[in-house]
Amino acid sequence: MQKQEEALFNQMLEDNKTSIYRICRIYAVSPIEPQDLFQEVIFQIWKSYSTFNGKSNISTWIYKIALNVCSRSKLQFDSLNNKTRRLESIQFEVSETIPDEIEELRFKALRECISLLKAIDGSIIILYLDKLPYKEIAVITNLTENHVAIKMKRIKKILLECITPKLK
Repeated sequence: MQKQEEALFNQMLEDNKTSIYRICRIYAVSPIEPQDLFQEVIFQIWKSYSTFNGKSNISTWIYKIALNVCSRSKLQFDSLNNKTRRLESIQFEVSETIPDEIEELRFKALRECISLLKAIDGSIIILYLDKLPYKEIAVITNLTENHVAIKMKRIKKILLECITPKLK
């Protein structure tokens, strides 16, 4: 990469790193895995950067890559997890800030409920929670905007029914 391209790439990553990490955190299982997924997403973006043709917004393109990498990784993990045991005793401290306990419980409940959704529905709600408009969600998921709106109504109902008992 030339210096100018490298600077643009770095700025693009800086502008989108929070969204990428949020998606990775939703799909990951343990505290260390969001960082692994994040690195894999960044690598895939770097590999594909030269193929970005500008037909969509760069953030839309990044969301698409992040969702594909994370969902593929989750499928591989689920397949492997059926054959092996997980070592939960290994601990990794992600951050020096102490998360709000109530916020963490809410996030855990939401993540559990999202994991029960079909893959496409999980992707849609993750994008929605990241405040993307239906139009952009439609582009990322290859659905029509109307289909996204219909699915969102159903997804919200399912999540509400799932999360309400968990938060009482």
